[in-house]
Amino acid sequence: LVSPTLALASKVDTLMVQSKSMNKSIANVIITPESYSSQKEPFDVLYLLHGAYGNHKDWITKAQVVTELADQYNIIIVCPDGGFNSWYFDSPIQPEQRYETYISKELISAIDKKYKTNPNKNARAITGLSMGGHGAFYLSFKHQDVWGAAGSMSGGLDIRPFPNNWSMSERLGTYAEHKENWENNTVTNMVHLLDGVNLSLIFDCGVDDFFYGANKKFHEKLLERNIPHDYTERPGKHNWEYWTNSLKYQMIFFAGFFKSD
Repeated sequence: LVSPTLALASKVDTLMVQSKSMNKSIANVIITPESYSSQKEPFDVLYLLHGAYGNHKDWITKAQVVTELADQYNIIIVCPDGGFNSWYFDSPIQPEQRYETYISKELISAIDKKYKTNPNKNARAITGLSMGGHGAFYLSFKHQDVWGAAGSMSGGLDIRPFPNNWSMSERLGTYAEHKENWENNTVTNMVHLLDGVNLSLIFDCGVDDFFYGANKKFHEKLLERNIPHDYTERPGKHNWEYWTNSLKYQMIFFAGFFKSD
C-alpha cells in the first residue's frame, strides 16, 4: 500500500486489478476524499494518466497536490498504471499490449464495482500528462459512452513526428513499414469522431514544450470543425512544475462539468 503520509485527509490506496485481456494483475492508485466513508451519495471519478517511463505512483509522489484536490472537489481520483510506454492503445502488433481495453473496460468495471461511484458517463472524466494526454483523448474519443469529459496536459497529440521515440515503434511497427498504424492511432487524426456534444474537452500546453506545436494545431483543427473546447497556452516546459499547476486549472473545469449534470 502507498504510505498514508502522502495523503492529508484523503485516503490513498493501491488497488490491484486483474486484466483478462493482458493476463496480468495491474496496480492502480485510488484516492478517496475525506467524506468517502460518511457520504451516502455516489462520487464522481477522475481518471488521471501518467506519461512515458512513468507509473501509477507518479501523480501522488511528484504532484502531491492531487490528494488535496480529491478533498477540495470531493471526488475519487484513479491513477492507473499504463505500463511501459503503452501509449494507452491496444497494440496492432503486440497482442499482449491492450491498455485501451484494460482502462476503458476492465478498470472502469472494477472501480464501479468496488467503490461508491456514479456509473454514469457524466460523472466520469479522464486526463493525463504527455503520453497520458494523448491517452486521455484517445480513450475518450473512442469511448464517448464511458467518459463525459476529457483533458490533456502537454499531450503528445500527434505522434507521427516522433517515429523513434518512447518505444512507439515497438507498439505500432516502424513508421516506414506500418504507416497506417501510426495514422490510425494518432489523436490528431481522430477529430472526426467528435460531434461537439458528447464530450467536454480541455487541454493546454506550455509554450516552451516540444509538444506545443502539435497542441496549437490541434486547437486550430477543433476550431475549424466547430468543436467546443477549452484551450490554454501558458509559460512552461515539459515538467512536473507545469503539470502540477495545470491540474489545478483542469480540476475547476471538471468540477464545473460534474456539477452541470
